Order: sequence, then structure tokens, then C-alpha cells
Amino acid sequence: MPPPRNRSLRSQLLAPLRWIWLFGLTAAAAGAYWLATASANIAFDRGLQDEASALAAKIVWTDRGPLLDVSRQALELLTWDNAERNAFVVVDENGRAIAGDANVPLPDRRDNSFAKPQVFDAEFEGQAVRGAIFSLSSPMLDRSVSIVVVETRHRRQRLLRDVAFAMAMPTLAIALLTTGLLAWGIRRGLAPLHETASEVARRAPSDLRALPVAGVPAEVVPLIERINFLLADVQQSVNLQQRFVADAAHQLRTPVAGLRVLIQELAQELPSDAHLAPLVQALSSSGERLSRLIGQLLSLVRTQGALGVETDLEVLDVAALLRQVAEPAAVRAARAGRELELQLPEPALQVRAHAFWLGEALSNVLDNALRYGGPHIVLRASAAPGGLVRIEIEDNGPGVPPEDLPRLIEPFWRGQRADVREAGGSGLGLAIAYEIITRLGGHWVLRSRPEVDGFRVEWLLPGADA
Repeated sequence: MPPPRNRSLRSQLLAPLRWIWLFGLTAAAAGAYWLATASANIAFDRGLQDEASALAAKIVWTDRGPLLDVSRQALELLTWDNAERNAFVVVDENGRAIAGDANVPLPDRRDNSFAKPQVFDAEFEGQAVRGAIFSLSSPMLDRSVSIVVVETRHRRQRLLRDVAFAMAMPTLAIALLTTGLLAWGIRRGLAPLHETASEVARRAPSDLRALPVAGVPAEVVPLIERINFLLADVQQSVNLQQRFVADAAHQLRTPVAGLRVLIQELAQELPSDAHLAPLVQALSSSGERLSRLIGQLLSLVRTQGALGVETDLEVLDVAALLRQVAEPAAVRAARAGRELELQLPEPALQVRAHAFWLGEALSNVLDNALRYGGPHIVLRASAAPGGLVRIEIEDNGPGVPPEDLPRLIEPFWRGQRADVREAGGSGLGLAIAYEIITRLGGHWVLRSRPEVDGFRVEWLLPGADA
């Protein structure tokens, strides 16, 4: 089961703001809708009340009773809007229609409409309507009339939609702009952290320089400083280990050299003793192996010390360097009945590297191929995409199991097979070569059967224009 994925700092910062934005947008929309509804109702209700008051002003009291003195043109103005259903009625105190549409609904109470027009809700011809009623009494007769004006809610609803849309769109635009600005600000604030992560990813494993704190947010500076303290402690520990290995190997060189001299004198003193000859030969082989191990330990320490992150590189002719390194290896291969083939590109290639250390890496890998590889060894160079130079050392030997490939660059690891353990190697050759190539800014790839005929070491190094 894969581990749970950690939430990003950006999402943790934006999540509360997102909820606040949604809550604020909802509250603003609800408030805007309520305000628009209240304002529209007040405006339209005032219009209904004014119409009722205007009709009331046209009531004339005669001997025959109240009459509505309004011209036909004035009555048509009440229903000029075809999209609305407007109507009015004038009723006496008994509810009998005097003028207008007798089907217009009346409110349940009319006694409170003598002081000022009152509004009410009702239903007229299957539609919800809003109405206004205004009642007045005769100054001389014991009579009263009520004027009722009603209209449907279509215009109110259209106005509400228009107002809500007009208020919602700017609110939504401002909210989106605010969210975008916040996201941009958070991304900009986190950019130094991404730059620091990219800086760490670009570094070689041996690059333990302090991380820069310039431009890093103040809240993250303590974390970077603690990482720098840790890097300094690791660098100090690595330096102590390298110094110990170098001192130990250097101190061992003198007694080992003396031991080899004594073994050679012993071999000369006992040239014909059949019983002691195998023992003397074993002592000689062990002395040579110990001397080689000490030499490679010193080479590993020198590599780690000399090839720092500020190493000055130079432009080298690949063909000349390969010929120089391949010549002694080819002689050694011929003596062992094997073949070393050199394949050089046309036209010539140039690589940006360090001549001595790149040659050291090639020598170590060729030595590994001569010890453990097949009878045919190929050393080739070619151009690679991106201005890189590819160098390959390949043999047709038994190869390496896939599970062992990652361990080949570990110091002192020499495989599990007996023939490998007894080949006289120290387990440092590929580790030294890997250290050199990575410190030169190169990329390291190992391939084995069935991908290739045997075993291949492939490097990608920066070209002259890199």
C-alpha cells in the first residue's frame, strides 16, 4: 500500500481561503438578493399606492353616489404594458363594483386603508398578484368607496434577476481576481523553496556546500540553516573518514613494500623447494593484492579530494585520450589471449573533462573488463543528443545479474560468485570510476544481459560546448 500523499503547502494555504471565499460569496449573493428584493418591492408597492391614490382623486360624489371621473385614455394607461396583467376596481362599502373589473380580488380587511393606501398579496386569474387598496369616505354622505389596483409580479421578477446578475457578476469577478492574486502570491512566496529543491536535485551526492538563504522566506530560514548545519557536520565526518583512509593506506604502504621485498628474497633463497614453492607463490600473490588495494584506496581518497565542485575542466580530444588509455590495456589483453577493440568516431569529438581523472576512470573500468569480462572488449565513443559525448566499455562475458547492477558502484563489493571473488580485484575500481564520472558532471549507466551481449558501462559526458 503506497504511503499517503502529503498535502502541498499551497493547498493548505488556499483551502481556508477557498472556504472563506465561498462563504463570503454566498453571503454577498444572499445579501444582494435580499436588498434587491426589498428595494424592488418598495418601489413597485409605491407605484401601486400612487395609482390607487391617483384614482381616488378622481372619485366624484353625486346625488346618485360616487362616480369615477376618468377618461378612457387615462384608463388605458393602467394596462399599457402587455407583459403585465394590470387591473383595478372601485367598490362601494358593500363590495359592489362601481367601475373597473369586478373580478379583481379584494383584501380581507379594508378598514385600515382609509388613512393611507395599503398593499396586499392575492391571486388573480390564476396568477400571483400584488395589490394596493385605498379607501375614502364621502364628506357629506354616509358612503365610502375603495379603489383596488393589482398587477402581476413579472416585472418585479425581471428586475430582481437583472439586479442580481448585475451585482453577482462583479462580485464573482472580484472573487476570482482575489483568488488568482492570492494563488499568485503564494506561488511567488514558495518559489525560493522550489529553487532550493532544484539546487539540491542538481547537486552531486558529494556536493555538501551550504544551501543559499538569499530570497528564502523568513519563516523557512531556520529550516535552511539547520540543513546547512547538518551538511557541515556530514562534510566534517566525510573529511575525517577520508583522512583516516588516506593515513591508514599511506602508513601501510611501507610495511607492505617491505613484506613484498622479503617474499621476493624468500623466493630466491628457496628456488627448488617443491614443498615451499606454492606457499611462497601464495604469499607473493597476497602481497601484490594488498599493494593494489592500498593503491586504490589512495586513488579513491585523492579522487574525492581533488575533484571538488570547483574543479577546472578542460576541452579534451576524445580519440587521443582513448588511444592513450587503451594502449597498455590492449597489450595486457593480448598477453591473456583476448582482444581489445577501439572504435573512434569520425569526425573527432571533444569532451569537457579532466584528462588525468577521466583516464583514471577509463583504466579502472578496462581493468574490471579484463578481470571479469569476456574475450572480446570494445571501447567506443560517439556523439549523443544535447551536445553530450557517449563513452562505452563493453565485453561479451557472462554479465551481471540485474539485481547486482546497483551494487557495482559500492566500494569493496565484488559479487557473490567464487570466480569473481578470486579474480584478484579489490572491489574499488568501479567505485572510483563512478566517483570520477559523477564529479565531472557525467551520467552513469550500467547494462547487462540480455540487453547487451555481456556487460556494458556507458557514460554521458558534457561536450566542448556544454
